[in-house]
Amino acid sequence: MLQKLTVQNFALIETLNVDFENGLSTITGETGAGKSLILGALGLIIGKRTNTSVIKNTEKKCVVEATFDISEHQLEKVFKDKDLDFENQTFIRREILPSGKSRAFVNDSPVNLSVLQDLGGKLIDIHSQHQTLEVTTNEFQFYILDTLAKNQKELESFRRGLKQLKIAKKELDTLKENQQRYKDEYSYNSHLLHELEEAKIKSEELQELEELQNQLANTEEIQERLAFSFGSIAIENHGAFDRLTEAKNSINKIISYGDSYNELQKRISSVCIELDDIRASIEEEIENLEADPNKLQLVSDRLQLLYTLHKKHGVSSNKELLTIKNTLEEQVSDTENIDNAINNAENKIHDINLKLNIVADKIHAKREKVLPKFTQKIEQILVELGMKNASFSPVLDRINEFNIYGGNEFQLLFSANKGGQYGALKAVASGGELSRIVLAIKMLLSQHIKLPTLIFDEIDTGVSGEVAQKMANLLQEMGIKQQVFSITHLPQIAAKGKIQYKVFKEDINNITHTNLKRLTKEERILEIAEMIGGKQLTDAAKAHAESLLLN
Repeated sequence: MLQKLTVQNFALIETLNVDFENGLSTITGETGAGKSLILGALGLIIGKRTNTSVIKNTEKKCVVEATFDISEHQLEKVFKDKDLDFENQTFIRREILPSGKSRAFVNDSPVNLSVLQDLGGKLIDIHSQHQTLEVTTNEFQFYILDTLAKNQKELESFRRGLKQLKIAKKELDTLKENQQRYKDEYSYNSHLLHELEEAKIKSEELQELEELQNQLANTEEIQERLAFSFGSIAIENHGAFDRLTEAKNSINKIISYGDSYNELQKRISSVCIELDDIRASIEEEIENLEADPNKLQLVSDRLQLLYTLHKKHGVSSNKELLTIKNTLEEQVSDTENIDNAINNAENKIHDINLKLNIVADKIHAKREKVLPKFTQKIEQILVELGMKNASFSPVLDRINEFNIYGGNEFQLLFSANKGGQYGALKAVASGGELSRIVLAIKMLLSQHIKLPTLIFDEIDTGVSGEVAQKMANLLQEMGIKQQVFSITHLPQIAAKGKIQYKVFKEDINNITHTNLKRLTKEERILEIAEMIGGKQLTDAAKAHAESLLLN
């Protein structure tokens, strides 16, 4: 329910603060007084696009804010899906800056226009003459039918299945596209994989092989250098080890003369131990080293194989070769198993189709069940609205294809005259007839679901007399269960409002302003009397106005 509307610096509205209540509220005012501005401000709240032309004072921003009581609208999931904080009393604010930038907020959280449009559509439903064409659309006609049939859960289930079917078909198409390509590449990929498997590649072997090859290719020089180094350390009397031992023994004779000499002796002893260990290691290297042309050839051949594979596959390491090997294994395996994969995908699609058909049959059966009652009730309401010969001929077909509405095609054919030719609503119904059909449908829907705040903008155009009174009664009846606004020129409808507002213009300091005020009982009498008899108020017009308000 819309509780409050605040407008600042919007078109001819400088400042507007108005509170609203539940039930039927009527909005009246002279032609051109600015009733469309109120709708324009509400349009901003529900996400309509705009520009700087709506700003009254171009040096300030335009702000429109609305307060809603949404406790009965079951919108918790919508707020959660939009990542918004849910509050029973929700504030929506729209700002248009002088730069042209637009900003929107829900409970002070910034949102984009698509979020605002989605949420706004669940809070306010505006119907003007040109918007009555909505009733002619397939989407809206299915919505009416499914609301009465209580098909919401089944449709959600169906649409989830339809999404799964789309994904499964895409997967099957991809498999079939890959099938021929895989088969074309299978022989070559198998050859490459066999080649890499035969090579028995190890991740870190390349560096080890290159080092070993370097050693085997330079065995003679390594032996010479090791022998020289060994002799420099171990040759008797002249080797580094013997000379260092002599130094140690010499220092050993003076250690009693001071601690510093003792420390020198320890350090020389440590070097002797390390040097002896080096000598032993060099000796071991000499013993292990021998020329082996056969081994060198094997290592060289292995390296040549790896280098050739690197070049062939455009890589520089064995790790990359192993990655390619894994990829080839997957591709070869996929090729060998793709027929099974396609078969499984086709079976999956078949299973989804079976389940979708079951749900579609259920949706169709529930629609068929409520269809006669739906058209009968709409026709009854239209009779009250002066369309006594209006009749519908609905056509609901179960088809073999799936769409977002299930497995159905639906046409709500209409005839306004007895014995007339049935045709599509858009083609055969006049604007006035469409307006009354919309009202009848909204009346019917309000008996089954909680509708958003309904705003009818001059939906009564072209209506008068007894029909106008019956339309007023219908609007009043709708207002018993929910919030309804009717912007009207008809005194019969204006009088049925629980509350009546007047839109008017006034000039302040040679500037025209549009305003909206709630009328008192006395002001309502005068306003309705003026709607009946014009500016020259008569006692008869006032009496008629009082009579309308009493009834």
